Amino acid sequence: MSVLNFTLPDVGEGLTEAEIVEWRVAPGDTVSINQVLVEIETAKSLVELPSPFVGVVGAILVEVGTTVDVGTVIITIVPAEEPASIGSAPVAAPAAPSADAEAGQVPAARVTELAGAALDTGSTITAEEPKVLVGRGAAPSVPTRRRRGSDVSAPHASIAPPAIETPRPAAAAQAKAPRAASAGPVIAKPPIRKLAKDLGVDLALIEATGPVGDVTREDVLRGATQASVFRNIQTPEWPSDREEHIPVKGVRKAIAQAMVGSAFTAPHVSLFVDVDATRTMEFVKRLKASTDFAGVRVSPMLIMAKAMIWAVRRNPTVNSVFTDQEIIIKHYVNLGIAAATPRGLIVPNVKEAQDMSLLELARALETLTLTARDGKTTPADQAGGTITITNIGVFGMDTGTPILNSGEAGIVALGTIKPKPWVVDGEVRVRQVTTIGASFDHRVVDGDVASRFLADVASIIEEPALLLE
Repeated sequence: MSVLNFTLPDVGEGLTEAEIVEWRVAPGDTVSINQVLVEIETAKSLVELPSPFVGVVGAILVEVGTTVDVGTVIITIVPAEEPASIGSAPVAAPAAPSADAEAGQVPAARVTELAGAALDTGSTITAEEPKVLVGRGAAPSVPTRRRRGSDVSAPHASIAPPAIETPRPAAAAQAKAPRAASAGPVIAKPPIRKLAKDLGVDLALIEATGPVGDVTREDVLRGATQASVFRNIQTPEWPSDREEHIPVKGVRKAIAQAMVGSAFTAPHVSLFVDVDATRTMEFVKRLKASTDFAGVRVSPMLIMAKAMIWAVRRNPTVNSVFTDQEIIIKHYVNLGIAAATPRGLIVPNVKEAQDMSLLELARALETLTLTARDGKTTPADQAGGTITITNIGVFGMDTGTPILNSGEAGIVALGTIKPKPWVVDGEVRVRQVTTIGASFDHRVVDGDVASRFLADVASIIEEPALLLE
C-alpha cells in the first residue's frame, strides 16, 4: 500500500516555518482535491492548506500548537484508488448515488441544507479555475448561488447540480438589490446570529446583501465598527494563575522585529494638525445615500485615503524608501491600512491605489478590512506597501505618534472625529473636528516636505471638493 506524504509548503515570501493551528480532518476521513486539511499560522497570516490528493487520511504527524519547518511531512494520505484500512477500521466505500442524484436532483429533505450552504459562498466557480495547492482552494463541491426565480422555501422543490458560471462584472453584482433593514423577518444562519450577538449588532438594522435576502458575515462586520469588534464586552474576574506566559512567535514575533527595526533604524519626526472635518462628514453622508455606493461601506477613512493619494502626487518624496546607496521614490501608491486583528497588528495594502476611482477604492478598502478581520490576509497582500494610514479614531483616540511601517517613509494617523468648538468667520461654532498626526523618516523627508504633505491632506479633509480638480 503506497502512502502520499503532504509536506508543509512555503506559502509565500520565503517563510521558513509555521505553526499548526487547527486540523480540519482526522485519520480515516476521505478527502478530495482542494479540501482544506489544516490551518497554519505564519509570521504574516493565517493560511488554510488544501489537499493536492484524493484519498483517505492516514496519520496526522504534527500536533496542534507545534511549529515546524517548511518541508516537514505533516500528514499522510492513502490514495483513493487503493483499498485501505486506517487502524483497525475499514474505510467505508462511498454510498451509491440515489435515483434523485442520478437524475441531477436532490431529495427535498436536503433542499434547505444545500440552499443554506450556498449562502456561505461568496465566490462563483469558473470553468478555468486552477486546482490551487497552496492557500485557500475552493472545494469542487461547493454549490454556486441559486438561480433567480427559484424558490428555496418550497416544500417539494428540487435543486439541479450547480452550474459552472463565469464571474459577473462588479457592476452586475452591485445591481442586486439588498434586503431593506426593516423589510420582513431577518434571514440569517445560526453562526451569523452568534457573530452579531458577540459584536452587539442588531440584525434587524443590518442591510442584507445575501442572494436570498439573507444577512451574511460581511454584512454583520460592516455594521460593526472596528472599535466594537475588539472592545471588552464585560470585565472578567482575575485569573487564578498569578502569571501568564505567552510565547513570542508567529505574527507577534514579526510585529516586534518590525517595530524595533523601524524605531531604531529610521529617525522619526512627527507632526500634528487639527482639522475641521465637517464637510468631509457631510460628503460621507451624501455618498452613503448615493445609489452608486449602495452596499459599499463608506467612512471618513475613504476620504482620508483619497486625500493621502492626492497629497503623495504633490509631494512624492514621502512615498519613498531609503537604502544605504540611494533613495527610491515610488510613483505609484500601494496604500497600507494598519488593521488591528485578534492576532495582532497587520498592514495589508491596496495595490495601485492611485489608479482607482473613489468607488473602486471604497470596495478595495472594504475587502481588505473584512479579509484582515477574518484572519485571511495573505503575505502577498502585506508586501510592497509604499505609505500607510492608521485609523486610531475608531478606538476613541484623538491622535498619536505612529511608528513607520518598515521600509516606508511616511505614515498618517487619523484621530476620532467629534463635535468641538471651532472659530468660523470670527464666530465660535460647533464643528466636526479631528486631529491628524503623521510620522516621517527624517533621512528622506525634510520638515518642509512633511509639513506641505500634511497640510495637503488636511485641506482635503476640510474641503473634499478639492478632489474634483
